[in-house]
Amino acid sequence: MQQKLKKNQLRQIKVLRHLVEEYIATSQTVCSRVICEKYVPEVSPATVRIDLHKLEERNLIYQPHTSAGRVPTIAGFRAYLDGLREELHTVHYPRSGYVRDFLIENYRDTPLALHYIKQLLAKETDQLSFVAEPEMSNGILSKLDVFRIGPRKLLFVVSLDSGLDKTVILNTESDLTEQQLRVLVRYANDELAGQRIHDIMYSYLHRLAQQSGDQNKLLADFLRQLHHALREISSYFIHFDSSIEFFEQPEFDERRNILLFLDFIQRHEFLVNLMQKHEHGAPYTVFLGEDLGRPEWAGLVLVYARYEIFEVPGYLGILAPVRMNYAKNIPIVRDIAETITKTTRKGMMVPRYEKARQR
Repeated sequence: MQQKLKKNQLRQIKVLRHLVEEYIATSQTVCSRVICEKYVPEVSPATVRIDLHKLEERNLIYQPHTSAGRVPTIAGFRAYLDGLREELHTVHYPRSGYVRDFLIENYRDTPLALHYIKQLLAKETDQLSFVAEPEMSNGILSKLDVFRIGPRKLLFVVSLDSGLDKTVILNTESDLTEQQLRVLVRYANDELAGQRIHDIMYSYLHRLAQQSGDQNKLLADFLRQLHHALREISSYFIHFDSSIEFFEQPEFDERRNILLFLDFIQRHEFLVNLMQKHEHGAPYTVFLGEDLGRPEWAGLVLVYARYEIFEVPGYLGILAPVRMNYAKNIPIVRDIAETITKTTRKGMMVPRYEKARQR
């Protein structure tokens, strides 16, 4: 009797998986006849109907209309993903080598590389892709450059020892001469180069400001502007992209769903906090249903992975309707993030011509 129960459970897992995959492929309710004919011809329709009834009792599927087929619930999608987990270990994104080569060829232009990766992710998944630029506060300052680009307007160029550069334009109330600006920048480099950005922002700048006292107003104003610039570059900024196929999905036949997506992607801080809060070292993370924190987002799924560029962390992923091709898209997100991290480790990303010259 116990052996029969185990077989029933295994068959129900199989039926649930086929139901979810058929629903993902067609966006239509799924009936027992379709499951029998396409997936389990060795099982009778009566047995599949019993399995569907058991799955419905467990709140893994539901029947939206009388006499209609079934569709998976959020709990059903979770169960499907649990069953998919081991299989995903053996599935890999076939174009990871292409991503690696592109990163190497554009090693001096990280923003361009991330822009391309964001577009590639949208094209490969047909979903809304995003890249959260690397968070810079853990980086080590290599050099600071500041240029006047207009009346009371300064361009700050912050270079890290990893090779990353970040720029920000700020308005300033001080009328610094070119000579004064050069002196202040040289002083800042002498005092701050080699220190972590986070420590500069929350320790060193405060100490330098106290040392300057009220006698050196120009230095105090410059240090405040530098703190503002570092705060700007240390914040994540999320870039989104999508292919035309994204809005051709049946879910966007309803205007309400389009507005929900637009509402979600405007909440950069919420999205970053959500991803940071759930950092646990996993190669990828899936949030769906109540994971996203608001009932109106229950029909959405967020799949993302953490990456590092020269040991500076960022995030990339996709936002999609919950009816999404998980088996295809999860390995794409996971493997692109892993490729970025491995390719940009310190000492790893050396252009081909430099390798050839070293031989």
